[in-house]
Amino acid sequence: MRWLDHRDPVPAPLRGAVIALGNFDGFHRGHQAVAGEAIRWAHAEGRPSIIATFDPHPVRFFKPDVPPFRLTTLEQRQELYLAAGATAMLVFHFDADLAGTTAEDFIRTILIDRLGAHGVVTGGDFTFGKGAKGNVDLLRSLGGELGLESRVVEAVEKDGIVSSSRIREALREGDPQLAADLLTRPFAIRGIVEHGDKRGRTIGYPTANLAIDKYLRPKYGIYAVTGKILQTGEVLKGAANIGIRPQFEPPKELLEPYFFDFSGDLYGQEIEVAFHHFLRGEAKFDTLEALTDQMEKDCAEARRLLSALAP
Repeated sequence: MRWLDHRDPVPAPLRGAVIALGNFDGFHRGHQAVAGEAIRWAHAEGRPSIIATFDPHPVRFFKPDVPPFRLTTLEQRQELYLAAGATAMLVFHFDADLAGTTAEDFIRTILIDRLGAHGVVTGGDFTFGKGAKGNVDLLRSLGGELGLESRVVEAVEKDGIVSSSRIREALREGDPQLAADLLTRPFAIRGIVEHGDKRGRTIGYPTANLAIDKYLRPKYGIYAVTGKILQTGEVLKGAANIGIRPQFEPPKELLEPYFFDFSGDLYGQEIEVAFHHFLRGEAKFDTLEALTDQMEKDCAEARRLLSALAP
């Protein structure tokens, strides 16, 4: 799948595409509806389909000190867009130049001249351009005058409007099942397994340590998880702690999955840990024995909850 940069001219075979415009970080049900309309439109007219995203997120550009809130990496987005049927992913690099581009120039110079778009599909609340002054009405009016067609897909509802903010709230409150329902898949953190202090190994629960990086922090605690080894595609079941490990000093924020019935070496490998069920919050125990007793109970409960998944 092609990975395009908005600052570069689009290759000739991809000009005349239909572009799904938005940030599409979580690529949830609402995002999928916008992308799906773009892909169907493109297929009907024999055109390429492109799904766009912004990196960094505009909020991160304007408010660099906000806590991490990312739901996916660009690599995860590329895989999701490919699975949806898109021809290419377009990354808008959000910097001072893009932030200062007027809405009119965004349409004329970027969408039409540089990207050669035939049509765009957006959500009803999509805004763009300097001061976020561009909207679907401007796309329809100015874009239409310049030969750029546009379509709007209204918000998707599932017990309320599906939104990235609602998914983030669910994760922060320890409800990964609601997040998964809105995303159509579990929230997952991807990273390279790094060497830790080996404490888990000494108490019989060796863990694969991952930095949380720029991902949103779900509620700290213990989760029933699955882990996918990206190199091999193998999927493992387990229990994971995400948080600062109050039992040990010094505190260190980590994601630490323990995979059942697995004894291989994961150091240096890239894995993706998916959050299925929240079991309990982080806690500090009076003794190491009390901790291991609780971990045994956590693993038994995680096994039970994950038993419905394919082995």
